[in-house]
Amino acid sequence: MNRFFNIITILLGTILLSSCAKKQQELKISGGTAHLKIMQVMAKKFQETHPNVKVSIAGGGSGVGIKQVGEGIVDIGNSGRNLKESELLKYPILPHRIAIDAIAVIVNPNCKVKSLTTKQLTDIFSGKITNWKELGGNDAKINIYSRDKNSGTRATFQKVALNSQNISDAANIVKSNGDMKVNIARDKNSIGYMSFGNLDNTVTPLIIDQVEINIENITSHKYKIQRSLFSVTQKEESEIVKDFIALLLSDWGQNVVKEHKFIPVK
Repeated sequence: MNRFFNIITILLGTILLSSCAKKQQELKISGGTAHLKIMQVMAKKFQETHPNVKVSIAGGGSGVGIKQVGEGIVDIGNSGRNLKESELLKYPILPHRIAIDAIAVIVNPNCKVKSLTTKQLTDIFSGKITNWKELGGNDAKINIYSRDKNSGTRATFQKVALNSQNISDAANIVKSNGDMKVNIARDKNSIGYMSFGNLDNTVTPLIIDQVEINIENITSHKYKIQRSLFSVTQKEESEIVKDFIALLLSDWGQNVVKEHKFIPVK
């Protein structure tokens, strides 16, 4: 009899463990690094109402996020650029516009140059202007920093700020907005670009075409180097994914967007 009850107890325990295991779910997010701060705040809030969902967040760039959500590797792929027609044809995916961001042109705080025209900017990043003295700065080689080709920040910067001109092969390539900020802060002769939402006083944003980068000028579109941020999902969304996107677009979520120096879309 005891053996019978032991067997029943083991079976019940196995069923209960199996049931708990089924309830544990994971929401995987990857892609654009401009989104990271927002995603981290959202994940913390989301897990308060979805305690059995583990949210994992990774970067990798917009191209990586779009590819991974398209292939079902992650549930949400963040993108700092519009989806390409080829991506929409290849994958059954749906972009959700969650915020508006601008791209700041940044230099080291010790740089004497405080403003540029878009023509000068294009000439710098294409390699035509190579010394800061040509722009009224020190006699020093300009060290260009750029993002890799998976980056939505790079795609927008190249299209909008550089009129689709190629970026010099001499550019130093960094993997994220955070890496860009660290490198510019360390290199006194550097120039690069990054998400406005990730700016702090370790780097200096330049005035472009006599327009400062700030919330007012981004909102009024006076500052031209800007883009939308998207969270991309499969067209057939799970309930968990739907709930997360709903949180992003809720009044609370859009207030988080605003608190992190992005422009709400709702």
